[in-house]
Amino acid sequence: MTRYLVTHRTDYRYGAAISAGQTVAHLMPRETPTQRVLSRELVVNPEPDDLDDHVDVYGNTTTYLAISRPHEALSVTARSEVELRPPSSDRTAADGGDVSVERPPAPAWEAVGELIGAGSTEEHLLARRFRLDSPFVAAGEELAAYARPSFGEGAPVDDAATDLMHRIKREFTFDPDFSDVSTPLAEVMAHRRGVCQDFAHLMIGCLRSLGLGARYVSGYIETDPPPGRPKLVGADASHAWVSLFVPGRGWLDFDPTNDQVDPQRHITVAWGRDYSDVAPMRGVVFGPRSSQVLSVSVDVRRSAAP
Repeated sequence: MTRYLVTHRTDYRYGAAISAGQTVAHLMPRETPTQRVLSRELVVNPEPDDLDDHVDVYGNTTTYLAISRPHEALSVTARSEVELRPPSSDRTAADGGDVSVERPPAPAWEAVGELIGAGSTEEHLLARRFRLDSPFVAAGEELAAYARPSFGEGAPVDDAATDLMHRIKREFTFDPDFSDVSTPLAEVMAHRRGVCQDFAHLMIGCLRSLGLGARYVSGYIETDPPPGRPKLVGADASHAWVSLFVPGRGWLDFDPTNDQVDPQRHITVAWGRDYSDVAPMRGVVFGPRSSQVLSVSVDVRRSAAP
């Protein structure tokens, strides 16, 4: 198991005093089968007049904050400590030890749609929801055509998705200057470039276009890699990857930006249909028209277990 301390700071500076502002944030890591949240806190300056946490339909912690008096800047700092354990291990209730779990083989990808439709568990119901179009990801023939070379007849769905991930990494260029949150997926396809958000949307669109259930995952990755290993792309900001529902095995994570399956240094904050469900911060301000400067810093580092 590995513990991480995460600090995510967001600063807005306005060209003139605004009279009020409202913000919705996804900054607090969530519990998952492989992630335990040990502590978390949110510091807001100026102190908000209204601050409330609730859990959304996907189980994410969503924070609403409002400032109803004039202010020229807003600073939001989220601090948390989480503990991760490998996806391939399971913790026994008796002794707290880790025991190896043999995973069942994944079904052929052609059978997955029927298996999802026939299942009645909460995860099957969620997987059906994650097969549908969403604001930033619409299934289509272009995406299906791009995916098909990876999805041969009878191919296990996890192997096929892994090959798709390899191709996205190989055939698309990471370019932080190419896109922003409003860039259509069609442009990413046409220019073969983008950032982690774009590559996650691309892979999700390909999977959904073949009738598979895939969700968008937002979080962080370890800033400092192990000795001798390269620094991962997206390490100093929020990161995004993909989770695919595999009947009989649950959700399997893929990071197309860094070409990793079941990544073990990724800290999950939230998941949803696409970026629009889990944006780290979004909001509205009221006041005179003015400039706005945004700065974001993220630090992820290992912490020692007690």
